[in-house]
Amino acid sequence: MAELLLEIFSEEIPAGMQKRASDDLKRLVCKGLKDAGLDHKEATVLATPRRIVLAIEGLPTSQPDIKEERKGPNVNAPEQALNGFLKGNGLSSLEEAVVRDLPKGQFYFAVIDKKGLATADVLGALIVDALKALPWAKSMRWGNQSQRWVRPVHSILCLFDEAIVAFDFAGVSAGKITKGHRFLSSAPITVKNFDTYKTQLRDAHVLLDPAERRQLIAADARRLAQAESLILKEDPGLLEEIVGLVEWPIVYIGSIDDGFMDVPAEALISSMRKHQKYFSCLNADGRLSTRFIVVANMQTPDDGRQIVAGNERVLRARLSDAKFFWDQDRKTSLASKAPALKNRIFHAKLGTLDEKIDRVQALAADLAGHVDGTDRDQVRSAARLAKADLSTGMVGEFPDLQGVIGRYYALFDGESEAIADAIAEHYSPVGPNDNCPIKPISVCVALADKIDTVVGFFAIDEKPTGSKDPYALRRAALGIIRLVLENKLRLPLRRLFEQAHSLYGLGDNPASALMAFVADRLKVHLKEQGVRHDCIDAVFSSGTEDDLVRLLAQVTAISEFLATDDGENLLIAYRRAANILKIEEKKDNCSYASLPDAKLFSTDEERALLASLETESAVIMRAVEAEQFELAMRALANLRRPVDGFFEQVTVNADDAPVRINRLKLLSRIRSALDGVADFAKIEG
Repeated sequence: MAELLLEIFSEEIPAGMQKRASDDLKRLVCKGLKDAGLDHKEATVLATPRRIVLAIEGLPTSQPDIKEERKGPNVNAPEQALNGFLKGNGLSSLEEAVVRDLPKGQFYFAVIDKKGLATADVLGALIVDALKALPWAKSMRWGNQSQRWVRPVHSILCLFDEAIVAFDFAGVSAGKITKGHRFLSSAPITVKNFDTYKTQLRDAHVLLDPAERRQLIAADARRLAQAESLILKEDPGLLEEIVGLVEWPIVYIGSIDDGFMDVPAEALISSMRKHQKYFSCLNADGRLSTRFIVVANMQTPDDGRQIVAGNERVLRARLSDAKFFWDQDRKTSLASKAPALKNRIFHAKLGTLDEKIDRVQALAADLAGHVDGTDRDQVRSAARLAKADLSTGMVGEFPDLQGVIGRYYALFDGESEAIADAIAEHYSPVGPNDNCPIKPISVCVALADKIDTVVGFFAIDEKPTGSKDPYALRRAALGIIRLVLENKLRLPLRRLFEQAHSLYGLGDNPASALMAFVADRLKVHLKEQGVRHDCIDAVFSSGTEDDLVRLLAQVTAISEFLATDDGENLLIAYRRAANILKIEEKKDNCSYASLPDAKLFSTDEERALLASLETESAVIMRAVEAEQFELAMRALANLRRPVDGFFEQVTVNADDAPVRINRLKLLSRIRSALDGVADFAKIEG
């Protein structure tokens, strides 16, 4: 068994592309090996900004020998066919072929022994195919090369069993030479195998493993912050990006000029993160401190003093922009910026942002009647100002501050804290881990904004398809679900969709399609909580249930009931009854949904079942109307014994036609009793 080592060394690979490219290279090469009959053990893929590395252990030194049989013509075939068979398979005479008996007669077979090639002879073409097929999000050509890569390739290292695998890609021939750090190591490195390669790179100031770079950066950043009694502001996304920007990470701490500290902390953090890739530090009370963490790809004799000074100088220029926008934006009120939304298109078919705000304002005011503790006038004011900060210089420079900076400007203008909070929170929840608004005004505006969005795009038939969701409608629907459930809002969701649609004045009403869409999102949302998706279908299938709080309570009760012995057995009985009815109603071309005649009963089991159905059906109906779903489940449980007794002792398809029809009507009562809670036909086994 031998080892394959492949390194593609190039100009800096964008940090966001390294992980995907590494995985794709591993996938493509391993598939090529499998197709070539070359089994292997462990495959390791690693990346730095300037190289992607693949190491595969346990490869055989040659392909396995293969015996291949090719079917030929019938032994009585014309001479021309026989000669063609011999020529096509490299046989000199029919004596070299094998005759086999088949159902349609005797046929010639060519038995060909194919000796496996040396693995080293197979690898070159296999690797080139993988490199050509690697699906970069963006790639380039350079010079006179026709082959593409994300950035110009400088060298290729490829060794199998410590010998060079010869191939060319993008004008570069594979060899055994690589390079270390761009500035800290200039000498070429001759590589023998993967173990020595890792050690040689470390000696040349390259940490090959992204996990090791990640751990080192995080530990050193926390250490520097703690040394000054500060707390490092955790930022996994930024950490991952920086890991892809450095090969030899050195962590330093710098200072922010005090003159910038009156700018909102979010603006300072955004500027440092977006433009400079700095980590922020917090004081013990959670406020932004005047210190920041910078990760360099360079080690200097002065312990980084010039690096820190240079970064502080650049940061002053960046934060001067933020301070300028902060000062300029406050010269006019936030309300005065709202009319500029007339010049901003929400969507070509859905009008401007100003028109969207008109709709959101009307919808939010209506929602105020469903959210306790809400002032309708404040809701209107918050909705009118919710997106006004999109016209500010600060949001123009830092788009991630929309809503957040609007809150600061609203407070500066003297707006109430509730209105200011609603401006900041109306985009939330953005994702499953984002906090959900709980303040009444915030809830109203956030819900109205999301409902308006999903209704509008569904109305113009811009629905999500497969993995494509360009307008983030799945996220908006999940936001609606979370706002409703986490605030326990009793909302007529279908009516709200219809109202939102009427505010658009567009074509067909998408309310039914939206309810199905919400049901699908609800299944996804509740899956992690162990809630059964088929129970959601069972409750939603009525087409009238649009109160998500009530629905969840009903679904929970049904799920818990079905987990019991009574629930499991009653579901089996329901299916049996429903299947019999389906067959017999189709055969007789009629429905048996009418009441059975007690005079036609001939067994105690029939009488007991009807009595129990009449009693418990009434209980179920009242309990469901009163949202006492546990009581409804107990009533269902009480049906189990009489239903079991009926099926054990009574033959439904009796020879006497009136008795048969009467018993089918009894089965219909079983079906309707359970369907009074939910559509049990939707429940899976």
